[in-house]
Amino acid sequence: MTTLTEHVLPSVIESPAWPTMPVPSAAIGSPEFVRAAGHAARLLPADVHDALVDFADAPPQAGAIVLRGLPVGELPFTPTSPTAPFVKDSVSEFTLLTVARRLGQPVGYLPEHGGDLVQNLVPTKAGADRQVSTSSKVQLMFHTEAAFHPHRPRYLLLLCLRGDESAATTLSSIFEVLPRLPLDVVDTLFQPRFRTAVDESYLHGRSNELGAPMAVLRGDRDRPMMVFDADLMVGTDEEADAALRALSAAVESHHTGFALQTGDMLIVDNNVAVHGRTPYEPRFDGYDRWLQRSMAVADLSLSDGERNGRVIVTHFGS
Repeated sequence: MTTLTEHVLPSVIESPAWPTMPVPSAAIGSPEFVRAAGHAARLLPADVHDALVDFADAPPQAGAIVLRGLPVGELPFTPTSPTAPFVKDSVSEFTLLTVARRLGQPVGYLPEHGGDLVQNLVPTKAGADRQVSTSSKVQLMFHTEAAFHPHRPRYLLLLCLRGDESAATTLSSIFEVLPRLPLDVVDTLFQPRFRTAVDESYLHGRSNELGAPMAVLRGDRDRPMMVFDADLMVGTDEEADAALRALSAAVESHHTGFALQTGDMLIVDNNVAVHGRTPYEPRFDGYDRWLQRSMAVADLSLSDGERNGRVIVTHFGS
């Protein structure tokens, strides 16, 4: 890991003796596959299992942890797009969903890769300059995953299949940033004076809209939860906008970053930490950076009526 600023680093749990797990032949994301992943959680190394229990019970200061040395299976060339077909074993997908199932309930979001529970994040030429997961040439701005969504995930899991030393995943925890904010700014951030636009991938050409006013910070005054998106969030008045700029500046000046390696899994508490990524130069030669992403909620029942199985289908835009 390479520290970019004086922000506490996530704990790293090394897993050199990861057990061989019985990967099912069922389709990835099917009820059978997810159930088997849940059962396989009992086979996790004790230090990994206990770290996940502790992480779910109380988010750490960094808002994230890293599991290292996880199996990813035999890798083909990096896909040319997140939805491009490829042939590989299901080891990495099973690894990812086993950890996700230990933390909570894996879910997909219909506009994101059709609701896949495991999504491939790879650079594309079309997305290189945009604020999307397939970008590479731009700084991916700090954000809560799906900040605009009423059923946003509690946990974000990123498993590195193929890394790039020049691509640093950036991370900033509200626990670290809060002491750097003036009290009047904190007071404002606790008030429902902020609105968030919907990510373009959820609109499919429909008109964008700002969500209902909400607070950026909520819960315990000393260790609050945070929802923040540097690109999509605005204040409802001048004072709120100023508070948002102060938070954004604090996050930009106080964060950490690291280049994920093959077999690294970054797990982010989406209520505590925001993340981003530095620019990098893909080669498009079959060996570019390749992450797999999964998201998990603590309680599936909260999205009842807006969910088909494990796929959340909330409609946005007009």
